[in-house]
Amino acid sequence: MTNFDSSKFNKKLKKKIKKSMGSKKNVTVKTSNGLYFMGFIGAAIYYISTATDFWIGVVGVLKAIVWPAFLVYEALAKLA
Repeated sequence: MTNFDSSKFNKKLKKKIKKSMGSKKNVTVKTSNGLYFMGFIGAAIYYISTATDFWIGVVGVLKAIVWPAFLVYEALAKLA
């Protein structure tokens, strides 16, 4: 049996992570764009289907663009 040295393991792990990331400081997640788009489509369908007038539908499309802001606002309002 060998003794496990956690400090050596952590150093090697950090070195491998740093090497694999290269010079990149920021890592982007591209799946968030797809999720936002799907949310936009769902919100647009909802707002347009509940619209009673053409201009209400136009406002609904604009609301669908910024629906995450409404979501965060309501979540923070419930928490406060």
